[in-house]
Amino acid sequence: MAEIKEIKKFHIFSAAYMRSAVGRSQYTGDGKQEIAFLGRSNVGKSSLINSLSGQRRLALVSREPGKTRTINYFSIQSRRMNDAGEEERQDWYLVDLPGYGFAKTAQQSRDNWSDFIGEYVEHSPSLSLLCLLIDLRHPGLPIDKKAYEWLRGLGIPLQIIGTKADKLGSGERAKNLKELARLFPAQRPPIAYSSLDNKGRDDLLHIIEQYICR
Repeated sequence: MAEIKEIKKFHIFSAAYMRSAVGRSQYTGDGKQEIAFLGRSNVGKSSLINSLSGQRRLALVSREPGKTRTINYFSIQSRRMNDAGEEERQDWYLVDLPGYGFAKTAQQSRDNWSDFIGEYVEHSPSLSLLCLLIDLRHPGLPIDKKAYEWLRGLGIPLQIIGTKADKLGSGERAKNLKELARLFPAQRPPIAYSSLDNKGRDDLLHIIEQYICR
C-alpha cells in the first residue's frame, strides 16, 4: 500500500540539462511550462535544484559566487496517478537564472545581469512560476527586498523559499520564516528548505504540481 501511495504522489523521475541561453532568440519557445529559480549569489540555488530533482550533479555547485552567467534550462519529466488510477506524465522546464548581487562584480556588469534576468522574466511566454530564494538566516537584506518589489510589480506568480534552513535551530527557523512571510507577502506562505536533508521538498513539489498539472 505504501508503494502505491508513493506512485500516486507527484514526483520528478527524470531531469537533464537541456540548453543555456543569453538572449531571447535562445529561449526554448516550444510551449512547455517553465518554473524558474532566482536568488542572490551564494543563496544555495544549485543545491536546491539538485535536491528538488533528486540528482546530485544536475546543477553545478560552485565555490565561487556568481559563477552562473547564463539562463540554464533543465528538461524535467514528472508523473502522478490521477483519481482514476491512470498515470499522468508532464514535460516541463526548470530554469536556473543567474544569481544577483555578486559583490566582486563591477556595478555596470551587475546592471547588465539585472537587465539579462529582467528580459527573461518579462518576455518568456511559458514562465508559470518564479521561485525567489532567500537565505533564511538573513531574511531582510535590502537586495532581496529590491528583487521582490521588482518582481511583484511585474505581476509574476511568486513562491518565496527560505534556503539553508538546516543551519538554524527550530526556534530561530520559525521566527525567520514568519519574518519572510511579513516582508515578502505572496500567493502562498514561504517554504523553509534544507538541501541537506530535503526538508521542504515535498511542499515545493506540491506547489509546482499546481502549476504544471492545471
